[in-house]
Amino acid sequence: MTVYNFCAGPAMLPRAVLETVRAELTDWQGSGLSVMEVSHRGAAFQACVAQAELDLRELLAIPSHYRVLFLHGGATLQFAAIPLNLAGPEDIVDYVDTGIWSTKAIAEARRHAQVHVVASSAEHGYRDVPERTAIQASPGSRYLHYTPNETIGGVEFGYVPSVDVPLVADLSSTILSQPFDVGAHGVIYAGAQKNIGPAGLCVVIVREDLLQGARAGTSPLMDYTVEAREGSMLNTPPTFAWYLAGLVFQWLKAEGGVAAMAVRNAEKAARLYAAIDGSGGFYRNEVAPRARSRMNVPFLLQDARFDRVFFSEARDAGLVNLEGHRLAGGGMRASLYNAMPLEGVQALTAFMHDFMQRHG
Repeated sequence: MTVYNFCAGPAMLPRAVLETVRAELTDWQGSGLSVMEVSHRGAAFQACVAQAELDLRELLAIPSHYRVLFLHGGATLQFAAIPLNLAGPEDIVDYVDTGIWSTKAIAEARRHAQVHVVASSAEHGYRDVPERTAIQASPGSRYLHYTPNETIGGVEFGYVPSVDVPLVADLSSTILSQPFDVGAHGVIYAGAQKNIGPAGLCVVIVREDLLQGARAGTSPLMDYTVEAREGSMLNTPPTFAWYLAGLVFQWLKAEGGVAAMAVRNAEKAARLYAAIDGSGGFYRNEVAPRARSRMNVPFLLQDARFDRVFFSEARDAGLVNLEGHRLAGGGMRASLYNAMPLEGVQALTAFMHDFMQRHG
């Protein structure tokens, strides 16, 4: 039986990439060693990561005046690194609040700078995004941070805010899923465990003019200027995750790049939302249609007493990790990252229809 993994992260990886890893695991490039055993400063690994950066630059059309960093700690560490690198303790920094991950970023930023929440969808239960015109930078602000896709709430921006300060984006759950205007941003960061590779790696893309050095007292491991100077190797990096990310980038290029992914992802999301909307209320998604995520689709059963039955029967059908996030109060969530094939969504919607017929 084929198993489809709808986990929001660590997420499903492309089967072809996993097969390559299996084939190379004990003998990478004829060295007789695993890639996990070779020196990160050796010529072979240096070539590997250089190619990974080139491929990512091509996939995202990253301008030449941006630096690409491959760092420890996942995206959550960047909640602190952003203000430490871009602002002083008395500086104003702007945030847009659209869900759980943006609120976490706000809470951490308050420890390091003067946070202004310039727009919020809290009054709408985090089921929408603010109007474009509502997002304006504060006078004197050092940057404006937003979360283009809220992984837990399933809320996605359909636009890039336009402000006159550096724009910072937590792109963790939507990076590489469609073309994205890197040049409109000062900093982009993304945890790897959704559309890039294994957990433990974070990609940071930073415009060179913002590499002024972090404030005094910041650990060098969180200083973008230091990490850029050291080629993301101030200390031993997460080498296996970096290597595997490079394989994912190669797979994406072979599959047609982010433009091809955008077409696939739109079709997958449309099929799932159609199944939800066409269920006569048996299933429901509470996000405003204009803000529905293509990557993370939360939905609820008309009768929550059937939730456990749904999960059990879904697992028996090879559809796993459909449980909603605990902070969202449960329900279901299907994550449709790049590695999820259309066949997985078709299997899920067929199961949903059958489940509704038997329990509706």
